[in-house]
Amino acid sequence: MKKNLVCWQCGASLAELSMPLRRLDVCPKCHKELHVCKMCVEYDIRVAKHCREPTAEEIQHKEKANFCDHFKPKANAFIQPDIIGIDKARSELDRLFKK
Repeated sequence: MKKNLVCWQCGASLAELSMPLRRLDVCPKCHKELHVCKMCVEYDIRVAKHCREPTAEEIQHKEKANFCDHFKPKANAFIQPDIIGIDKARSELDRLFKK
């Protein structure tokens, strides 16, 4: 799994980092913190507190390093943004507001 681990923010490889990830580890490319909810296998926006672990304390800032004992890094945490959809929505808004 380590060789497939990528940053949740930019998708950069984290293969060079030692495991387990430490609380203050950051991505070598974008410098975002890595011990965060969005990088965890338990993170799921479809459930309460956005966490599938029922005994986990609620973390308010899902993109900030935390002390959660249930943290396990997720290999596919990076989600490629839909650039085409974003650009289309932006142009529709510009057209709507005649910018």
